[in-house]
Amino acid sequence: MALPVNVRDLMRAGAKLTEEREKSVRLVVAVELDAPDALLAALEDVLLPRNARTSFEVGVVGEGAPRVTASTDAVVGVLGGGGSAMADYLAQARAGDAHVVTLKLAGAGSAAPATVGQPLDDFLEGEDAERLVRHDLGRWLAERMHEKRLALAAGLGFTRPAVAGEYVKATAWQNALIGGVTIIPGADMPLMTGNQAKMVLQIAAAYGEKLDMERAKELLAVVGGGFAFRSIARQLLDFVPGFGWALKAGVAYAGTTAMGKAAIAYFEEGADIGRVVRDLEAGTLAAVERARALRSGGRDPSPEPDDEGLAPYKLEAPRGDAGS
Repeated sequence: MALPVNVRDLMRAGAKLTEEREKSVRLVVAVELDAPDALLAALEDVLLPRNARTSFEVGVVGEGAPRVTASTDAVVGVLGGGGSAMADYLAQARAGDAHVVTLKLAGAGSAAPATVGQPLDDFLEGEDAERLVRHDLGRWLAERMHEKRLALAAGLGFTRPAVAGEYVKATAWQNALIGGVTIIPGADMPLMTGNQAKMVLQIAAAYGEKLDMERAKELLAVVGGGFAFRSIARQLLDFVPGFGWALKAGVAYAGTTAMGKAAIAYFEEGADIGRVVRDLEAGTLAAVERARALRSGGRDPSPEPDDEGLAPYKLEAPRGDAGS
């Protein structure tokens, strides 16, 4: 089956992604004196710039607080008691163009969104300091800094899974829309496959992969496999009466999500490309069965997201020593 994706077009997209990855990123971390040591240690572990284009400034609020300038992309307030000094500092930070978030370890002080003037969505609180930083803060940065996602991933490695996940979610919803509204059988395939090829390239860029011709062909092996499996799935669903359009949207979403998670696993864990394609096949066929089962039960065929907002299919990436 011919793959409706032009490799040279993919390479031009890769060149643009490379330019986006070269943008500068500046973060400011404002800390209260009584901020928990565990939270500070978790931040110290991840705030390790991988290139000269990523920089951050750290300071104590009330004692030489870090400057928020026009070049500041995001301000991270690390709460302890959540006193008036932090509230005033954050108010000034929000007056500019920077994105502002606060981190609070559960049980450490009485700070609340209202006491520091933070919107609820920008007030991150959790019981585990490492998860609060690596998962919650990484996800928040990826969502808010959409104009500099690739530069963020290039400079701060802990944000890579969240940045890649944002690309997967966006592409999955695009393909769900295409799959749901396309009337002519097969007319959606080039559009959906093109979207998936771009998604995989975006994930590769987020993980700092060199976007050359050889890598483009390697990535297209993943997309090509998914295209073949999805074609079979769509043919099966053409026989479902009534709500076939909804099932097609669900399969488009689930199949794209499965492909995205497989690609993330490939880069995150060094998975073998052949194993990724086999996992993708299993995930896509599972999506078909799930959609058909939901149709029989009369429920909404749209897949439920997991705690990362991506699932429903957990693709386990093979480890480097996995061979049995």
